[in-house]
Amino acid sequence: MKEWNYKNLIVWQKAIDVAVKVYRLTDTFPKNEQYGLMSQIRRVASSISANIAEGSRRKGPKDRVHFFVMAYGSGAELESHLELAKRLSLVSEESLKEMPALLDEVMKMLNRLTSV
Repeated sequence: MKEWNYKNLIVWQKAIDVAVKVYRLTDTFPKNEQYGLMSQIRRVASSISANIAEGSRRKGPKDRVHFFVMAYGSGAELESHLELAKRLSLVSEESLKEMPALLDEVMKMLNRLTSV
């Protein structure tokens, strides 16, 4: 089976877009959140694309799907963290306006990849 180049996967590219948006969004968090929710949100946002990349380099389909499932789980975790940040007034509804649609698109693509 031919090895996938994850950089050509649209889902990976969009997951990177999510991570970049999350890093910019969390730049506005107060200093006291640097090691709290900010760190958690950044970690989980970057793990989506990282798991896609790792999964794409795995040899067997079961291994690949496992990492795509992990990326999907990270996406769900990110949704939850962003909702918490919104309810804590760390981010505004306006600053999150593009994120749900982009993250939903990534999640749908990952869902298709896990049903291989």
